[in-house]
Amino acid sequence: MSTLTPREIVAELDKYVVGQDDAKRAVAIALRNRWRRQQVPGDLRDEIAPKNIIMIGPTGVGKTEIARRLAKLAHSPFIKVEASKFTEVGYVGRDVESMIRDLTELAVTMVRAEEAESVQGKARMVAEERLLDILLPPPVQSPPVTEPAVGDDAREIETAEVIVLPSEAEPQKKTREKLRQLFRSGKLDERLVDIEISERSTPVVEIFSAAGMEEMDINLRDMFENIMPQKTRKKKVKVPEAYEFLVEQEAQRMVDMDKVVTEAKRRVAQHGIVFLDEIDKVVGRESSTGPDVSREGVQRDLLPIVEGSSVNTKYGIIKTDHILFVAAGAFHAVKPSELIPELQGRFPIRVELDSLGKDDFVKILKEPRNALITQYVELMKTENVQLEIADDAIEEIAEIACYVNEHHENIGARRLHTILERLLDEVSFNASEMKGVKVSIDAKEVKRKLEDIVEDEDLSRYIL
Repeated sequence: MSTLTPREIVAELDKYVVGQDDAKRAVAIALRNRWRRQQVPGDLRDEIAPKNIIMIGPTGVGKTEIARRLAKLAHSPFIKVEASKFTEVGYVGRDVESMIRDLTELAVTMVRAEEAESVQGKARMVAEERLLDILLPPPVQSPPVTEPAVGDDAREIETAEVIVLPSEAEPQKKTREKLRQLFRSGKLDERLVDIEISERSTPVVEIFSAAGMEEMDINLRDMFENIMPQKTRKKKVKVPEAYEFLVEQEAQRMVDMDKVVTEAKRRVAQHGIVFLDEIDKVVGRESSTGPDVSREGVQRDLLPIVEGSSVNTKYGIIKTDHILFVAAGAFHAVKPSELIPELQGRFPIRVELDSLGKDDFVKILKEPRNALITQYVELMKTENVQLEIADDAIEEIAEIACYVNEHHENIGARRLHTILERLLDEVSFNASEMKGVKVSIDAKEVKRKLEDIVEDEDLSRYIL
């Protein structure tokens, strides 16, 4: 679990998300409070509920990125779900409990990977021995010859063991060690070997049912997996691939799944984070009819999950009392106050994210560790093409992004992706034939490629 202070958490988020200081402070406090709760005496610890957050702001301003980076910092099970995908019980679609089942599945995968990593050393040693067995099968030992005998001779023959004589064992051992050295030095990399791959033929089971029936679907799949026989087939692969396959097989064999499931359930219950996107889409108007009638029902189904309830998963019961819920929505047509009062009360922290301007776009293009300009430069390096985008070009790109967002739909920083793809499409297409070439882009080049599209309202609407 993360022991970062709120100030350190904000500093880490600053490396990837530009601006939105209020939202960063809110999530930093929420994360630190989880650590604080673990230090509180046991009898009071269970009484401290997480302070769930609603982020309000247009698309493309960093809501999802803040939640995703927060989960990475906390090393917590994290899942992003769209609230609009859920329907209330009785309607066809996904029920709200499925997000906890998905979160638990993700946590099990996460912990299993960690456990497999912890036994990599042992797994590699065992896999190497298995690979050597494939490359140099042990000598076949002849069974004892039984002949009619009488008296003490018969007893000696029955109890005799087959012993490999030193003259046979020593060459075998030397050959095995020689193969080991050849394998470790990479001289067997092109050699093909046969390995056995296990396959379990599970029929495809699809259940089209009302929300609330997903658990039956899961149980049926598990039942079929246990019933259907496991088949093995031989596959011819190169030595390095065979080795990695054997390492993975041995690592999985060494993992204690009971321990994995126990730890995964604990992490979900104590440190899980659910990011509920598009929460505004389940706010129904009083006059709504037709498809909108189930929206308030979704809110009512969400309420017990957010308040704290027990959800049945394939790994057992998960309590949601201490899972942190971060909801987000644009709230263009509706307001947070139009959520049902009970649900509003379960999201005590509300932060509004600012729309992004030209200066923010310039920072997004240049400053974060995963800055868009850096991404494109590195992509071109793989083709041995040196791409340089001048500062005045970055200013011009930011200016165009602002203009298009103001005059058309405001999609925030996502507009930068569209503009850069349009600007660099020619370079991206021809890069494989431009090895060793240096490509410099300045403001004039940006205007040349994009000015006509920006000025033409129809082209701008459909292309940018």
